[in-house]
Amino acid sequence: MNDREDIKSIEEIEIDLHDEVREEREPGELVVGLDIGTTKICCVVGEIFEDGIDIIGVGTAPSVGLKKGVVVNIESTVKSIRQAVKQAEESAGCDLRTVYVGIAGNHIKGFNSPGILAINGKEIRENDVEDVIVAARTVKISENQQILHVLPQEYMVDDHTGIQNPLGMTGVRLVTNVHIVTADMAAVHNLYTCCDKAGLEVADMVLESIASAHATLAPDEMELGVVLLDIGGGTTDLAVFCDGTIRHTCEIGLGGHNLTNDISVGLRTPLQDAERLKEDFGCAISSLIKPSHVVNVPTVGDREPRKVTQKVLVDIIQARMVEILEMVNQDLINCGLKNRINGGIVLTGGTALLANLAELAEQIFDLPVRIGYPVQIGGKVQEVQTPRCTTGVGLVMYGRQHQADSRYSESSMVGRMKDWLRKIM
Repeated sequence: MNDREDIKSIEEIEIDLHDEVREEREPGELVVGLDIGTTKICCVVGEIFEDGIDIIGVGTAPSVGLKKGVVVNIESTVKSIRQAVKQAEESAGCDLRTVYVGIAGNHIKGFNSPGILAINGKEIRENDVEDVIVAARTVKISENQQILHVLPQEYMVDDHTGIQNPLGMTGVRLVTNVHIVTADMAAVHNLYTCCDKAGLEVADMVLESIASAHATLAPDEMELGVVLLDIGGGTTDLAVFCDGTIRHTCEIGLGGHNLTNDISVGLRTPLQDAERLKEDFGCAISSLIKPSHVVNVPTVGDREPRKVTQKVLVDIIQARMVEILEMVNQDLINCGLKNRINGGIVLTGGTALLANLAELAEQIFDLPVRIGYPVQIGGKVQEVQTPRCTTGVGLVMYGRQHQADSRYSESSMVGRMKDWLRKIM
């Protein structure tokens, strides 16, 4: 008993020392992630330090005004955003202005594109890398689409493939493959409008599955080959990583709200009661439910609740989940990456909390499956330690990397200017 007390006291001392170190050092830069989802708005405030990220504020609010990730009512969406941001501001003790915003929806398209640049035996400089990426992104897209991301996958110098950083190498030809993500212009514009009306400036708009990957995936998983499956309320977002880089993205217009709607229709119960039944008694595999277990199902009007076996409820849920997971599995087969997923499947998003979903996914994919939670963060970890918050936390992590890359780019630009000045003087 005394040994346990000693161990506990040592742990408490370590926590106190850690907190003291946090308090003594200079305040870090703030980065804010805003996940504007179909069922909820989640605002996460991160304080950036050299050795990591502390979550210092979190705000959530029911999402009103979106359907399948797309804004259908601007005023309702603005009201929901303001509610979540106000809660985050009170939690963090500061005013928020600039945010990184997540975007999803089946209007989003992802595809791979090559770029080629002649370098004629010269040493590859940073401007050459930029030029070959520009060549890769010069592709024809639909008039109503705009480019969100251009994500380099790998580089090739002459016959040498699989190069992650070609700077300093020499050759005749520089080639790259990039993954391009596009989104509907109107959908993007409406999200910007909602943020602007809520008094927020958008630093960048980020595909939600890419943001969630920052918060949940380990480097060795991305190297081996892993699928990040973010099952939200309105959409299911898929991102595939192999050899340490992104290879494929896909958006499916089905999510947790479809489960709720199926329950509402199948059991003839209001949507809010269907959501409660899903959360309290839902499961992904009906064979695990005892046939004798009965639940009370509220009805419309003044009628008394009906008694329905839990197995009937779970049969409805399982049918829809099987449909969603089989669509994902077929997409992996169609894109030719199914046999490269050696690191398994990572499920995240609010629907990932459905009981036994990982077991059902393992049956369908024939791959190991785990539930993804935000990792590599400090501060108010307990407030975001759920798959519901992975996109919000991932947006903070993306923002941290984006700002670091911007500073590096600016520094490199200054360096190139100095080189140019030295040449002409």
